[in-house]
Amino acid sequence: MIPVVTPAEMAAIDAAAPEPVEELIDRAARAVALEAVRMLGGTYGRRVVVVAGPGNNGADGRVAAGHLARRGVRVRVHDVVSAPQEIRDVDVVIDAAFGTGLSRPYDFPAVGPGVRVLAVDIPSGVDGLTGELVGRPVVADRTITFAALKPGLVLEPGRSHCGVVTVADIGLDVVRASASVVEHEDLAGWIPPRPADDHKWRTAVRVIGGSVGMEGAAHLAASAAQRAGAGLVQLACPGGSTSGGPVEAVGHPLPTMGWGAEAAANVERLSAVLIGPGLGRDDPVSIDSVLAVDLPLVIDGDALVPELAETLRQRSASTVLTPHDGEWRRLGADTGPDRMEATRAMARETGAAVVRKGPTTVVAAPTGEVRIITAGTAALATAGTGDVLAGLVVGLLARGVTAFDAASAAVQLHAEAAALHPAGLVAGDLLNRLPQVLARIGEAPT
Repeated sequence: MIPVVTPAEMAAIDAAAPEPVEELIDRAARAVALEAVRMLGGTYGRRVVVVAGPGNNGADGRVAAGHLARRGVRVRVHDVVSAPQEIRDVDVVIDAAFGTGLSRPYDFPAVGPGVRVLAVDIPSGVDGLTGELVGRPVVADRTITFAALKPGLVLEPGRSHCGVVTVADIGLDVVRASASVVEHEDLAGWIPPRPADDHKWRTAVRVIGGSVGMEGAAHLAASAAQRAGAGLVQLACPGGSTSGGPVEAVGHPLPTMGWGAEAAANVERLSAVLIGPGLGRDDPVSIDSVLAVDLPLVIDGDALVPELAETLRQRSASTVLTPHDGEWRRLGADTGPDRMEATRAMARETGAAVVRKGPTTVVAAPTGEVRIITAGTAALATAGTGDVLAGLVVGLLARGVTAFDAASAAVQLHAEAAALHPAGLVAGDLLNRLPQVLARIGEAPT
């Protein structure tokens, strides 16, 4: 995983460094100069403009300009207060105006056609904590940041302004970072191999959802649970038909109303339960019966009802919540711009692992640890993909994976499966791609 620290945490790390600030600035400036040379494809006669601000970000740019000039690059440095409104007829512009230290709106100069942009730490005008746009930042081709990623580099809309992001090691200690970006290699540490003596009842699950007219959501979740390793899936649909789902699933029909007791009964041989995909909102009382089941539980979709926190705090078994932003608002949760801290707060309040779905998905544990998954794409913004994700989580829980690891791994698997599919992805396509992703666990990404 790649560490992620907030701007405030980064400032504290800088302050605690044993090296003088001038040494750290020089290391950062050398990294900036090297990245600029890569973008230039050479040095002699190349033209670079640096827009430099008043703080350490600006100092990084000014010192980098000196390193570039000594290598034969024609460099001009503009202070932010005297920079032109448009920069043209150069090869690269280095944005060292404010970085994560921005405290007021800022409009970066317009950049002419064919001019490439290298941002130092983060494009100036992107909030380093939330990814919000503060003013009018430039869209960089590349961004070089130091020691660790910052939230604004991985959260939208800032992420779309950063281009290719490189993390340069300048000798700062970030081992205590409580947030990280997940990588493919992390999956091997979270998903165990199937034991040689495995059998279907060891990893059996129940999927509760798919009311009349929404059976497909439960069917997708059941299929995903099977792909993730659930040896047996019971498909329990309130008033809906269990036919038409995966042929391997076992039907567990429920009445249209008052189904809670039946949905929560006979779970002794199960390892995990999922409730919510296509459930409908007509019978919230029955949901309470399922929340009382003493098994690892995934709560998704229509089961994400207000005032869950009090009930969940009373659970002894692990729980995973998987809201998208609409469900997040329905839960009455913090809708402020700091997605990481808001997700942490919900995890602490409920005692559950929380998956806050979005262009960048944030997964938080009750301990405050956060994992960020950036591998997803806009192709996943289609009906049913969330049901597949919920099924993956419950399948991994059934295999004994902890709630936080199961949630993190499921989101990464989900994103990688989508990346394997050409244009025109629908949720069912993910099911056919998942075996390819699972087969690659433990291998280096291609």
